[in-house]
Amino acid sequence: MAKRSSAEAVAWLLFSAGGVVSALLVPVLLLLVGVLFPLGQLVPTHAHLLAVLSHPLATVVLLGLCVLSLLHWAHRFRYTLSDGLRLRRLSVPINLLCYGAAVAGSVWAVIVLF
Repeated sequence: MAKRSSAEAVAWLLFSAGGVVSALLVPVLLLLVGVLFPLGQLVPTHAHLLAVLSHPLATVVLLGLCVLSLLHWAHRFRYTLSDGLRLRRLSVPINLLCYGAAVAGSVWAVIVLF
């Protein structure tokens, strides 16, 4: 059995953390922003939403959601391409593309949120 690198363990840790955070927070956000607010069931004022979203903890939570979801996507897409489509010979460009896109998206999220 081949010994796995510690970088692979970190990648799997971030994959599972992203999956859990996405599974817990995204449905709540979709329910609020996609259903309840448009239907008028909850009608927050502009001042209230601004106060909630300008709180540092809310910014950190949104940033964590974005970063962990992107890392979850990158790891899942990488394994889909390399194992599912059997493109193992292109593992270096696939890794650079997937994780590079996740890092670029994370940097963009930092710029937008801060």
